[in-house]
Amino acid sequence: MVKIGIIGLSEANGHPFSFSAIINGYDEGEFAKTEWVGILNYLNRKHESEVAALDAKVTHVWTQDPVMSLQLSKSCYIECIVENYLDMIGDVDAVIIARDDYVNHFEMSRPFLEKGIPVFIDKPLTLDLEELKWFMPHVESGLLMTCSGFRYAEELDYPRNNLEAFGSIKLIRAAVINGWEKYGIHMIDALLGLGGFRPISVECNTAIGHDSMLIELHDGTYFQIDALGSEVVTFSLDIYGSKECGKYEISDNFSSFKRCLYNFIKQVTSGKPSIAPQYVELSIMTLIAGNQSKESGKRIYLSDLKG
Repeated sequence: MVKIGIIGLSEANGHPFSFSAIINGYDEGEFAKTEWVGILNYLNRKHESEVAALDAKVTHVWTQDPVMSLQLSKSCYIECIVENYLDMIGDVDAVIIARDDYVNHFEMSRPFLEKGIPVFIDKPLTLDLEELKWFMPHVESGLLMTCSGFRYAEELDYPRNNLEAFGSIKLIRAAVINGWEKYGIHMIDALLGLGGFRPISVECNTAIGHDSMLIELHDGTYFQIDALGSEVVTFSLDIYGSKECGKYEISDNFSSFKRCLYNFIKQVTSGKPSIAPQYVELSIMTLIAGNQSKESGKRIYLSDLKG
């Protein structure tokens, strides 16, 4: 059984609770005392056989807030609360950095990666090209995994397994809550998880009141992602093909997260990347290209980012 340490918490991100509950199970009464009742609701909709069914256990926890650490420990049966996340070294087989404050990912993960401890980093990995260059050898070696759980979304199983049924794809369009920097990655990874697509450029249009990214794919197809802000709650992906069209609203977070965690645990035990490293790099470079396009008002080619 893989012993995992979990590191959290960032604002408005309940992943430390959802990931830990999926792996360890949860105490409903303690969970109900937290701010993450929405997570508890979708956990309660699952049969008990689907929870704590992975070959792993979260044994250690650290957050910057001792009260939150105690809540997480009680809610998800985590035995050991550490005062410093580095105290986990030597006692865990792997670490999950369940925070989406990407500016801290490099600093927090580096001590573990340099000691050969496998790490999963919550989305997005980074928005800094130099950090991405540093991370990539660890991705390639199988030591680091990072993605949005929507790469594995159950709602996308049909297009993932039957993409040829759509015929010649004319357009792919996605909409997502909140902003591009933290939430655009959800739809980028959802697309890349279908297989066969490779972004080559990104052009941002902000004139319509939100970030709308037009992403050119290698085959000439366009993928449009609209990050709609906080008022519109959606994770949707639409595929328009010459033979078939499909509209997919992604809402089953539990299945997405569980599949993602399964693949991380598999990577820890096998030592082999669960996601082809080139897709990790493509994902983050697409995100960075979108940021640069937003700042410059120009189309940004991913090939130019590599120098």
